[in-house]
Amino acid sequence: MSGLRVHGLGGGYVPGRLAVEGVSFAVPGGAIVAVLGPNGGGKTTLFRALLDDLPMRVGEADVGAVAYVPQNDRTRPDFPVSALDVVLMGAYGRLPWFRRLGREERSGASEALERVGLADVAGRPFGALSGGQRQAVLIARALLQDAPVMALDEPFSALDAPTAARMEAVLRSLAEEGRVLLVATHDVDQARAYDLVLCLHRRQVAFGVPSDVLTPDVLRETYGSELVMLGERSAIRLGHHHHHDGEQHGHAH
Repeated sequence: MSGLRVHGLGGGYVPGRLAVEGVSFAVPGGAIVAVLGPNGGGKTTLFRALLDDLPMRVGEADVGAVAYVPQNDRTRPDFPVSALDVVLMGAYGRLPWFRRLGREERSGASEALERVGLADVAGRPFGALSGGQRQAVLIARALLQDAPVMALDEPFSALDAPTAARMEAVLRSLAEEGRVLLVATHDVDQARAYDLVLCLHRRQVAFGVPSDVLTPDVLRETYGSELVMLGERSAIRLGHHHHHDGEQHGHAH
């Protein structure tokens, strides 16, 4: 699978006002990119720009299909669908309108659930699952889309430690298959473990390998007044500013 290249990418929701702008980077296939930024810093907006799902978009993105894993799914918890049904939604975009879901899609959905460790909940109502299980089901849905680029919006925020560790292993195996993974996170230590880091604060602050990017100066520019440095290697985010960027609060450790 090929990589991802963007040049001068930006986008917004209100005419004349970009929520994020000036994003330019190139990622080879097989890389995991941590996308760091404060609430309202543009992480979700960037993902939506890559999906071409914004009222306004500027710049260029050389990208094939993108599978998006939202932080909170809009499927109503009381809606009577099973975990398997939710995963199967990932197949609709690949099917011609006249074809119904068949055995091949169901088999693929079952395999995707197995890959995220949830084969045993396939028939359970999606709304009855824990937050972490629902997040894993959404990752399985993205797997079924079989896209070369996956954008995951804070996928670890609802996961307990064992599930998070399993998910990290799944993401790494997806990268080894040649995909590009963009992972929005607030966890600076997690970002250190990835191949590349993109820092956003309404514009691109920095992009590169973690050792070059995750410096006190870059982190201060990225998080501003929300950041307290705890020595060279760690930082914690403060503040509960809420912006219209579809993003949730989180903390880095």
